[in-house]
Amino acid sequence: MSAAKPVVDYSLYLVTGRELLPPGKDYLESLEASIEGGVSLVQIREKNADTGEFLRIAQESKAICHKYNVPILINDRIDVALAVGADGVHIGQTDMPVDIARKLLPPNAIIGMTCNTVEHVKKAVQDGVDYVGLGPVWATQTKKVAHPVVGVRGIGELLSALEGSDVKAVAIAGIKSTNVLHCLHGSVSPSGRSLDGVAVVSDIVASTDPLNAARRIANVVKAFKAATSAPVFSQSPSPYAVDTFKQGVGVFLSAVKKFSPLVHQITNNVVTTQSANATLALGASPIMATAPEEMADLSKAAGALLVNFGTIQNLDGMLASGFNYNQNRKPVVFDPVGVGATQYRRTSAAQLLNAWQPAVIKGNAAELGALANSTEVQAKGVDSVGSGFADPAAFVRNLARKERAIIVLTGVQDYVSDGTTVVRLSNGHAYLGEITGSGCMVGTAVATFCAGASMLASSERSAEAPEDAKLVRGDMLVAAVGGVLAVTVASEFAAARSDVKGSGTFLPAFIDELGALTPEKLAAHAKIEVL
Repeated sequence: MSAAKPVVDYSLYLVTGRELLPPGKDYLESLEASIEGGVSLVQIREKNADTGEFLRIAQESKAICHKYNVPILINDRIDVALAVGADGVHIGQTDMPVDIARKLLPPNAIIGMTCNTVEHVKKAVQDGVDYVGLGPVWATQTKKVAHPVVGVRGIGELLSALEGSDVKAVAIAGIKSTNVLHCLHGSVSPSGRSLDGVAVVSDIVASTDPLNAARRIANVVKAFKAATSAPVFSQSPSPYAVDTFKQGVGVFLSAVKKFSPLVHQITNNVVTTQSANATLALGASPIMATAPEEMADLSKAAGALLVNFGTIQNLDGMLASGFNYNQNRKPVVFDPVGVGATQYRRTSAAQLLNAWQPAVIKGNAAELGALANSTEVQAKGVDSVGSGFADPAAFVRNLARKERAIIVLTGVQDYVSDGTTVVRLSNGHAYLGEITGSGCMVGTAVATFCAGASMLASSERSAEAPEDAKLVRGDMLVAAVGGVLAVTVASEFAAARSDVKGSGTFLPAFIDELGALTPEKLAAHAKIEVL
């Protein structure tokens, strides 16, 4: 091993697996091509090779890696690492203890460890490892997983355990070019600690074109790490003012009317008609498609997706839809209706949120409290019980940081946050609480404004623009505020009409007033506070 501990770029960490090579593909050629494509660290894993064969593979791999100044680590086998002069080792929870490995290896050796729990991470930091592999993020066929899948949402908690240390972190298991941006975006601690890289196996090793397979992932990881802070769905940390929102909401309403986006809605059958009419009134076009087989095509055509699982009948379609909209960098709005009512709803919501990344999560106090595992607000079916959160602004800010999404908390007053800025909105009329589906129509309006914001940003982006590692382009914080205001301001205009005598005559008048909204009306009547 070299005299000084090598400087390691953990951005794209390749874990080898010769058994995954395509037929006729030479291992060493594949390894070199992957390094040329952007692999920055290599681990040699040979679970089925005898010692002699492992030594040969490790020696040949080291020659290629060091040709490109890429460090090489050996999985588990400290004897092999010493024999070939590797740069270090990666060990698992059931392998040799770190303190013994450190005694056997030179002081400049890199030691990494797989960690599946907060306790694992804390122990690894205490033992003095150089990096941790956090996961499994997703289930994988390349390695038997001894611990439950952590999921993207669970990585942030593990990263929190690293705060105050110099230990680096990579995500492991199931990571591919199709989900790496979701992984990076979602795997951030509430204080902003993000991943240093990702470990990849099959997406590169099993590729017939490992150079470009590696390049696709490396470009995303490098762009994500180049951001001054982990990208969010807003312009934070730029300051927001009331006028910023009033102007931006008007711009996005105009964009909806200009582009007339297709707004894809997987929603409950109680509110399908109202949601479709609200979409049309705002100037967009609704489509209520649920078949998983359609999602790849629809995600290319539509401007945004709303997933409302009030009657939760199409879970497969919901899973496929969000994944495909993430692939096409289109906004996804998640409305977890009644999520706290049953265990099935809670587990289904967790499954969806680990399968794809929403740009906006919208719900009432009981629904968002259930997502946050809070007992402060209780649910009665799809409704909240009680007076709400003692500090709703702090709640939405913290949940936005945890979920890495814009949070919309609906109620008598509405709160919207990106994890930095919190906005309180005070429009609305009591009639909204007397009709079925008013909350669901807020989700529809938010998705519609998100589509307008996204399409406007795309129209202004050059086709030659470099990778920016943004899962969605456009200011989703302003768009979410716009969607809420559209419903609440329109409700005030509708309730004031002389032809409205109660909730029965309110609904058609409300749809009319949605269609009559203008940027000027919204700006003049919006009651916005930036907290």
